[in-house]
Order: sequence, then C-alpha cells, then structure tokens
Amino acid sequence: MASHIVRSTLSSLVSPLKRARKYSQLISSPGWGHFWGGADPDTGLQVTAETSMQVSAVSSAVGLLAETVASLPIFLYQRSDDGKIKASDHPLFTIIHSSPNNFQTPYEFKQMMMAHVLLRGNAYGEIIFNNRGEVDQIIPRHPDRVQPFWVRDGVKAYRYYPLSGGSRIILADEMLQIMFFTVDGLSGLDPIANHMRTIGLSLGAEKYGARFYRNDATPSFVFEYPGSLGDKGKQNINESWNDEHKGVNRSHKHAILEEGLKIHELSITPENAQFLETRKFQVTDIARIFRVPPHMIGDLERATFNNIEQQSLDFVIFSLTPWLVKWEQAITRDLLDSTDKLRFFAEFKVDALLRGDLKSRYAAYSLARMWGWLSVNDILKIENMNGIGDQGDVYLQPLNMVNADEMRKLTNEEVKQVRMLGMRALFQQLPHDQISEIFKEDGDNNGKD
Repeated sequence: MASHIVRSTLSSLVSPLKRARKYSQLISSPGWGHFWGGADPDTGLQVTAETSMQVSAVSSAVGLLAETVASLPIFLYQRSDDGKIKASDHPLFTIIHSSPNNFQTPYEFKQMMMAHVLLRGNAYGEIIFNNRGEVDQIIPRHPDRVQPFWVRDGVKAYRYYPLSGGSRIILADEMLQIMFFTVDGLSGLDPIANHMRTIGLSLGAEKYGARFYRNDATPSFVFEYPGSLGDKGKQNINESWNDEHKGVNRSHKHAILEEGLKIHELSITPENAQFLETRKFQVTDIARIFRVPPHMIGDLERATFNNIEQQSLDFVIFSLTPWLVKWEQAITRDLLDSTDKLRFFAEFKVDALLRGDLKSRYAAYSLARMWGWLSVNDILKIENMNGIGDQGDVYLQPLNMVNADEMRKLTNEEVKQVRMLGMRALFQQLPHDQISEIFKEDGDNNGKD
C-alpha cells in the first residue's frame, strides 16, 4: 500500500535529532501537559478531564452529547440517479454501522470517541487494514498519547506513545481524527483547558459546599467567656460543642450556653454569599461551553411546556448536527479512498429525534397521504412498522388537481365539468352537516344580492 512507502520515506526524512527535538517539544507543549493535569491559577484546584467530570453539569453535558451520537445509527450510502441507496455490499458499511473493531459495539466506540473529543479536544482512531487494503478495524487511541505534527504543508502525521513504552509514527491515511474546534487544522482546542476558570469555579463551589456541610452547616464562630479559661476549660467547651452539634445530622439543634458564654459569628452565611446562585450560574455557563440547552442537563428554571419542545428541536439542529457533520465528513476524508469519495458518503439517521408528538405526526401523515407524496407503506416505515404489502404502495392524487397548462386547452364547458368533479371530491371528504352549512350560507348570500 502507498502508506507503507510514505512511511519509509518519512523515516529517512526525520533524523534522530529532529525526532528527539519533537519529543522534547511534545513534553513541554500545553496540550501534552494535560496528561499530568493543570491548576486553575484563581482557585488553585487541579482542573483536568478527569476532575472536570466530577462537576455534574460537565458530566451531564458530555454524557448527553456522547450518548446521543452513540445511539444514532450511521449508514454508508451510494449516490444514485434517484438520490441514494444503502451501500451494504461495501466493506466500510459493516465497520461504521455494526462492528468498528473486535472489542467494541458501535455504541461503545462512538461514545468513547465523543468523550475523548469533548474532554480533550481530539478523538483518534487508528485504521487497521486487511491484506486487501480494506478497512478492517478502527482502534481508538487515547488523545493524551497522540501528538499530531506537520510533515510538510498540508500533510500531517501522528506520533503515538503506547503504554508499553516507546513511540511510533501513524500516517494521516491510517488515522481517523475528529476535532472539537480548530484554528490551525492540526488539532482541536481543548475545551477543559480553555475554560479552566469556569470549571475550576464549579469545582471550588462544590468543594466549599462539601466543607460547609462537613463542618455542621454553620459558619465559623468564636466563643466569648466573661472570665478566664484554662487550656482544660477551652478543650472541654470545644469537645462538648462538637459532640452535640458537628455534622449534618446534628445541625440546627438548640444550643444551651451557661455561665455567660456567648457566640460571635465570624463569616457570612452561604445565602448572603449567593452560594446557590453561583452554582446555578455555573450550570448555565457550562451549558454554553458545550452548546447544549440548559434544561437538558437539569436546569429547568427557564423551561416551560410551551418552549421545551422547541428547545429540544434546537438541540438537534444547533448542538447535535455540527457533531454529526464532523463525523460524516471525517469518515469520508479518512476512511474512503479518492475514487470512493465521489460515489459514497456516510450519513446519520436522525429521524427519531425529529419526530413530534403523536397528534402532530398523524396530522402531517394525513396531509402527505392526501396530497400524494407518501404511501401507507412509506408512513409505516417512518413509524418503524411493517408494511401491508403491494396495496400499501399506492399513491393518491386529489381529483380537483390538474395541470395548469392542460386547463388552458379546455373549453368553458370542460372547465365547468372539471370544477364540478373537484367539488364532488371535496364534498366526499366533508361531513353532511358541514356541506349543508355551505349551501345554506351560499343561499343567504344569493338572497341578499
């Protein structure tokens, strides 16, 4: 295969000194530093892909996108004169639809790849070919162990660092890459690193809340005693208070103070510090990072029965569709050769996500059936039901519809007959009382004239 020739050429072009320099640059680069984690300078907390998943909003947003993409079927199609047909005979059809590799289901593969790109900015899948040069498997490679680089303008390659040690080069035509958002075409921006302060603030708020409740859900305070206390007296008061009041289960119990003992609060309450409001805002802020509707990650504050269906549709159009297009185009670019790219393409099936409620669907089917662009079998297929045989393939056409050019050729008498046929077809679809009402109104109007 051509890639093996390019590999040997590449090895001769990159000297050991250059390879060592690339490795040094790799270890010191900001992206590779994510492997060890980074600290938010404002909160001082470690913000990595792993710690960010401890924030419920991040976990929900990543899970929502990853699981939704993973649950959608994807097919390979061949372009035809009538549009497209499923290319079930192509070897790639089984790879992307049923079996990406020997150890993962399609759902697990897409979910893992989406988690990688959402948490690290890139998803990589090494392409394994069989003896015939066809794609045999796609093996996910952890983004922390892959470093892309330019061989020359417009030609990239990847250095992979396996767990067993060492490294090896993977060429562009041997890697499936999906990027979050790119400004250089080489790799995607890391959303966690780019929004370290936002996620660090969420981690800090959760840590503060946990510490607050661990310390009995009351702010810090001091005791004031009118006399003098020795070390033993101070210890007794402290231990007595902790035994009676420390911990969530003992909070808000009445305190009995003796011998003039007073309590002075030192810090403001979480309500005054707008602790809860901060956490609410962080949910919305994280929803912006991943471009998902807040109500889909648990924030229902602005969701109503009137707008939640539209927001769900917005999720499919503005949040999900860009990711599906990324996948479809990456598959075309990385898994199809130059000849097949002109004839074949990959496409996700999203019909189930765009289905409205039962009443809306049936109303749409009624119009489509009446005006003749859907048959009974077409409708049953959309509803994931079996057809009813050949009689279900009949398409209807309203009798009152006729080609406008043909109407110009008719005499006045023929036009009247066509219109009468149209009225008769209309009356056959209306209830008797409604027809009577039409003629009653027509008679009233004639009387006025």
